[in-house]
Amino acid sequence: MDASSVLDARRRSSLSRTLLLALCTAVATATVLTYNTFLQASAPSQRIHHVPLNAETILSQCTALRETPRPPTDFFARDASDRFEPGTKSTLIKNARIWTGARNGTEIVYGDVYLDKGVVKGIGYIPDYQYTSERDVIVVDAKGGWVTPGLVDLHSHLGVSSVPELHGALDVNSGHGPIVPWLRSIDGFNTHDDAFQLAIAGGVTSVQVLPGSANAIAGQAFMFKLRKTSDHTPLSMVLEPPHTLNGSASYEHPMRWRHLKQACGESLLAYGNRMDSMWSYRWAYNEARKIKEAQDAYCAKAEAGLWDELKGQVYPESSQWEVMVDVLRGRVKVSTHCYEEVDLDSMVRLTNEFEFPIASFHHASEAWLVPNLLKRTWGGTPTVGVFAAVHRYKRESFRGSAFAPRVLADSGIPVVMKSDHPILNSRYLMYEAQQAHYWGLPPHLALLSVTAVPASAAGMSHRIGVLQEGADADVVLWDSHPLQLGATPRKVWIDGILQVGAEKDNIIVGKGKEGREFQEVPNVPNWDKEREDAVKWEGLPPLAPTQYRGRVLMRNVREVTVRDLAAEDGLKTMLAQGEPTDVVVDGGRITCVGKHCLGGVNAEIELDLRGGVIAPSLMTFGSPLGVEEIMLEPSTGDGVLFDPLHGDPPAILGDKGGLVRTADALKFGTRNALLAHRAGVTYATSSLEKTTYFASPAFIAGLSVTFRTGSAHALERGAVIKQVTALHVVLSRTSPSSSVGQVSVSTQIAVLRRLLLNGEPDDTETGYWFKRVAQGAIPLVIDVASADIMAVLLKLKIEIEQARGSFMKLVFFGATEAHLIAEEIAGAKIGVILEPARPFPQVWDDRRILAGPPLTNQTSLIALIDAGVTVAVGCRDAWQPVNTRFDVAWAALETNGRITRQKAQALVSTNLEKLLDIEGWVDEDGGDLVAYEWGNVFELTSKPVAVASPRRGLVDVL
Repeated sequence: MDASSVLDARRRSSLSRTLLLALCTAVATATVLTYNTFLQASAPSQRIHHVPLNAETILSQCTALRETPRPPTDFFARDASDRFEPGTKSTLIKNARIWTGARNGTEIVYGDVYLDKGVVKGIGYIPDYQYTSERDVIVVDAKGGWVTPGLVDLHSHLGVSSVPELHGALDVNSGHGPIVPWLRSIDGFNTHDDAFQLAIAGGVTSVQVLPGSANAIAGQAFMFKLRKTSDHTPLSMVLEPPHTLNGSASYEHPMRWRHLKQACGESLLAYGNRMDSMWSYRWAYNEARKIKEAQDAYCAKAEAGLWDELKGQVYPESSQWEVMVDVLRGRVKVSTHCYEEVDLDSMVRLTNEFEFPIASFHHASEAWLVPNLLKRTWGGTPTVGVFAAVHRYKRESFRGSAFAPRVLADSGIPVVMKSDHPILNSRYLMYEAQQAHYWGLPPHLALLSVTAVPASAAGMSHRIGVLQEGADADVVLWDSHPLQLGATPRKVWIDGILQVGAEKDNIIVGKGKEGREFQEVPNVPNWDKEREDAVKWEGLPPLAPTQYRGRVLMRNVREVTVRDLAAEDGLKTMLAQGEPTDVVVDGGRITCVGKHCLGGVNAEIELDLRGGVIAPSLMTFGSPLGVEEIMLEPSTGDGVLFDPLHGDPPAILGDKGGLVRTADALKFGTRNALLAHRAGVTYATSSLEKTTYFASPAFIAGLSVTFRTGSAHALERGAVIKQVTALHVVLSRTSPSSSVGQVSVSTQIAVLRRLLLNGEPDDTETGYWFKRVAQGAIPLVIDVASADIMAVLLKLKIEIEQARGSFMKLVFFGATEAHLIAEEIAGAKIGVILEPARPFPQVWDDRRILAGPPLTNQTSLIALIDAGVTVAVGCRDAWQPVNTRFDVAWAALETNGRITRQKAQALVSTNLEKLLDIEGWVDEDGGDLVAYEWGNVFELTSKPVAVASPRRGLVDVL
């Protein structure tokens, strides 16, 4: 059937429904008239009711009040999608392993997928006749690769918090009161957001674009597909736009779901405390209830034929409150941003007071602690959307846990993993599912958490999130099993139209992943005990390890690698991969490797690594780890850092630069630091640089410190590795959301030049340490993203070195655009610490990225390494170090096998030590070693179980 036939069929179907509706209304009207005549004949004294001319419209509107959203009854028999672009060729994907999302995520079909007219037309065995009649069918050989539905991100701000962030495009929050349900995210949706293509490159095809969380009822959300249409408009990207969107009749059939964003807790503090917020909710829902009850009363009279009693009245409705009325009628999928037990409890009580359902709770850091409370939500148990690892960044999220998805699933609560883009890059939504699986969520539920479950929570499971005949043709072909770390789409289709992976682009995807293990579901560690402890301690289990100062025997060790300054990448293999053997550790130091160790006589404890490895511990750089406990709680950190470019520091400081030492603010025993230690990250270098979404950081970010993450206090042996590690400077432009403008870049560079040329007296901290930097005594780390600014800094380095007759140790941190001048950076012997490891165009200076496969063959990491630059990887937030080994593993996998496992290890250990000039400090006694159970450092299979520390003379059993 061609497109015109489809349209004719639709018109006939629509006409039939319209005629049927008109017939029903006419019958109802006739009944009312007959009833009035009967009353007149049987009771002449009773009043005759006069039927208004618009009675048919009123009765239709009243009949529609009892309707609920649903797909058309013949939806799965459709021949073409309503989003079909004429001229699109059919596609046959052959020889695939198809995870359909059906049967609770357990169905896997081996065969083909046929896409035609924007619809999935066949799965499994596809007879030739089904597609040979079509001309120019595109055939794609999956070669046994995995195929899944397109991913669905249930919590995103794509388009309304678009990138690169610009002041003129901050359309996510409203400043006009806590209750603004009449606002719509589509009205701020930027179709030029650079993140669309990046998200598609990660397999994300549909997103729910929500307003922000600064309002209690923040406005209406919309489901968007990320394919830009030929129409180039936001509306054309909306999936099933509600019939009310453009003011059309709300009783049009079949009714479609609407979406609303609510929030509670800390985010609403601009409008009062939690009690204020809950009252604003009750007031708003009461206003909506009054309108609903008025509508019901009006319609009861109309349907009873009591027209004279309605004389002079109009149907009760309000353009401001109409979506809230629809919430009370069960026609809206409500997404609610709530973190803590107190807020979840208040919201559940609200649903029962006003009798409306909540489709999903988002963020919900403490939802896993109160599963039974969630089940008391009016209308049924909501879905819960959580992060995998983003926790402890504010008080509400302090009890968040990596075990939450598994605990919720065990309690029968549907789980969604989401991005909150741009908080997390939506491109890596599947990474959230991978982490959830690593921490215990079964694989089928992990895949469902980014496909069918969010689709169902949004009321769209009839067309997205699953692969079934009649569903939308949103499909991803992966280079490995989608739960494998680093899984990358080879091709992505939206509405049957190829978005990523065209042969003409010649992008290599999947090289280095040819092994069969990459096509299987990754085995993951057992976390039962840790999960039980987390629940027992309400999210805050003790994190201190058990320490052994005597002999520790490690059995079934497959590989041993240690630091060695003389070796390539600073790493040497003592025991290559082979038959598992024994390793004896005495006082934190390896003393014997091999079966001849006689079983470690007199060992205090034996650890079975089950074929695991021992490797140098990892190091993290760039976050405020050890300086703050909770990012958005000022009382848990060092406080405000004076910025000499925005005013003079206190005179009592006696230093115009206000230069301070991070070591003076260091705090031990923070949960982020202890969790990093348990993840094998035992060293950290932190500065006082404080970056927030709402303000630009201070120009001079202090003198960094290097410390051991697992130490109890600063006086413990080996707790502080190097009191002064580097001098830190931030060269930045004004933050798009900042209310205070940053001084010009040219001014910042002029100040830096002056300071490096003896601009301040030697008896001040600023003068002394900038002189030391100019002399090459300590590294200067400059946080900078723009290649243009870096080019100026290269010339400044030469200028200073010529004036001083010295060699400056200069390191660029962030360095998003460093690949553009990689050879020049290498020639100047400047090091680079990339952050993030996989780039994102967050602000204007970040926009020229090398996205990596499947968008580019090259990545920033490999471009810099190929040019001869010493490269390392860092992070910015204190919750991130726990994922150091996975982040760098993914970055390495994106290079298509061009970076070995040893080089990946160096990126977060010996290369950092070299760039920060702490090689002799960290490895004075060989440095810390981490023992991993089952797999190697970079595998989801592995689990850190012990840290051997020669300097401290002990082994931490984790």
